[in-house]
Amino acid sequence: MTTDATAELEAHGTAERLRAAGLKVTAQRVAVFEALSGHGEHLDAEAVFERVRTCLPTTSLQAVYGVLGALSTAGLLRKIEPAGSPALYESRIGDNHHHLACTGCHRVVDVECVVGEAPCLTPSNADGFQIHTAEVTFWGLCDACQRTTASEPQG
Repeated sequence: MTTDATAELEAHGTAERLRAAGLKVTAQRVAVFEALSGHGEHLDAEAVFERVRTCLPTTSLQAVYGVLGALSTAGLLRKIEPAGSPALYESRIGDNHHHLACTGCHRVVDVECVVGEAPCLTPSNADGFQIHTAEVTFWGLCDACQRTTASEPQG
């Protein structure tokens, strides 16, 4: 199968997912969704914009923000907001995973549910809420930042 044929099939799958979520299929929505799909990454809007503008050079950063918002609201992307960082978007949806965030380089990685099934954590008092999601971010230094910190001269 040629690269063009593969891309066409992927775009078709994306179009079906957009329609199933009740969204109109546009070139920008397809490009933004595909910039995040299947990579296991956590990207901010500017990183998504950089990927999208290679195939849609007239797209604006504001348009990317709008599409990210629409895709998140429709449940096709997950938006996470680590403290002190811009909002990040990921394509891993449908589970209640958590995140590890490095305070050095700001890398974010997925970590499976802490214990048991979603929502993984139970508050001491739900105050009448029916809990469906628990969002946990573990903060620390990744291996690379630990090595950098350990190799810096102590002064």
